[in-house]
Amino acid sequence: MEIIINNQPKQIHSASLTVQQLLDLEIPEKQKGVAVAINNTVVPKAEWTRHGIVDKDNILIIKATQGG
Repeated sequence: MEIIINNQPKQIHSASLTVQQLLDLEIPEKQKGVAVAINNTVVPKAEWTRHGIVDKDNILIIKATQGG
């Protein structure tokens, strides 16, 4: 399937994928302070393990940073 992550097209070689599985692939190191929106709708963290990603989804992954 083809998806867009942070405005970058990406081919995923999997027929089914959840938000959590995608994050494990994209940012395996630290997922605290992360927000995800799919097609301009925020996906609550409690739904990451259940929310499926489909072909052509536009995904925005935002990581909080510390600073001033």
